Amino acid sequence: MDVFIGRQPIFNMEEEVVAYELLYRNQNINAFPNTDSDTATVEVLVNYFLSMGIKEVTKGKPGFVNFSENLLMNPVIEFINPSKMVIEILEDVPITEVLVERVSELKEIGFKIALDDFVLNNQIVHYDELFKYIDYIKVDFLATPLLERMNIENRVKSKYPHIQLLAEKVETRNQFDVAKHSGYTLFQGYFFEQPQIIQSTDIPINTLQYFQVISLLKDEEPNINQIAESIERDISLTYKLLQLINESNRRQKSKVRSIKQAILLLGLTELRKLIYLLAMREGELKDRTDIFSELMRTSLFRAKTCEIIAKKQRKENYSEYFLVGMFSLIDTLLNRPLDAILEKLPFSEEVIETISGVETSMTPYLELSIALSKVDWEAIDQLAPLFNLDHEKLEIIFNEATEWAEKSM
Repeated sequence: MDVFIGRQPIFNMEEEVVAYELLYRNQNINAFPNTDSDTATVEVLVNYFLSMGIKEVTKGKPGFVNFSENLLMNPVIEFINPSKMVIEILEDVPITEVLVERVSELKEIGFKIALDDFVLNNQIVHYDELFKYIDYIKVDFLATPLLERMNIENRVKSKYPHIQLLAEKVETRNQFDVAKHSGYTLFQGYFFEQPQIIQSTDIPINTLQYFQVISLLKDEEPNINQIAESIERDISLTYKLLQLINESNRRQKSKVRSIKQAILLLGLTELRKLIYLLAMREGELKDRTDIFSELMRTSLFRAKTCEIIAKKQRKENYSEYFLVGMFSLIDTLLNRPLDAILEKLPFSEEVIETISGVETSMTPYLELSIALSKVDWEAIDQLAPLFNLDHEKLEIIFNEATEWAEKSM
């Protein structure tokens, strides 16, 4: 299924891009769709961190993302890597003691906080407490009258020098110069660049497997093996888990050789947050096409076939052979260059080379799984003797892999 995200660059005084504001889009049209703010933010987060990835969306720079009051208070926010995102508090969020306390908690975690479309309100008594935790104040240069802008600028410069002022909707060179002379250090608007839309492809989640994982995670002492087996049946969950591991500091320099290892590296708490974030957008997922379903079925068949043969050959790292089969069609599923996908996945060099088409010791396993999936007897007869497999044994492997792939769908 196609996924979209809008981004608009944020510049410094030297007109260098230092961050991007990330915007919800559900099609290749540069306008905000009629969607509630919570749904929009969750979709942006899933696409930014999991479907497309930080490198592709912001080139590693921080992303400013809008948060409603509801999502600010939601524990899912703690799943996010604070070094990669600035929490942008929407202008309609009430400034209360509860908000100040929550912002304080988020700052302790490591987040930077921005106030969006800020306007001073003399009725509010919590500014002094709140501003201690604020990193950026965004002021709309088109909508905010000059005197109101000056009140904000003077208050910030005199009492809160740690806050950076960001001028939004800067549309002319004159507005840019005025903002610089008024103390703004960051700038955003059509004068620099209108929002761009990035389009990619995501793999729909297998709803059955998805809810099985949720059910298993509810146990007081979850069974890691069962969770790993359930995730292995879903290419989308597997891909998102591995991509998250690759972005995580927990991975360090180790390579992921199995889904179980990925779960242990991430931790059950972080896995629950991942599942919870995906659950929040479950209702928005689109139906799969028949072609897409067939590609996933073939990927699952190849994965199980590679694993079965590797086990019969007494390979201790049979889980890696499973990953080779599962991700052998990932570029077709995502409609993206293979090298761009593999750089986001924490696999060993041999796994990456095998999937990329480089000849390795794993290659015959993948080739035989492909031949079996196509029922290509000429290729099967060439490859089977390498594993001492006759037609009877191959039929058993074929049936087992087919049944497993069908149940996983």
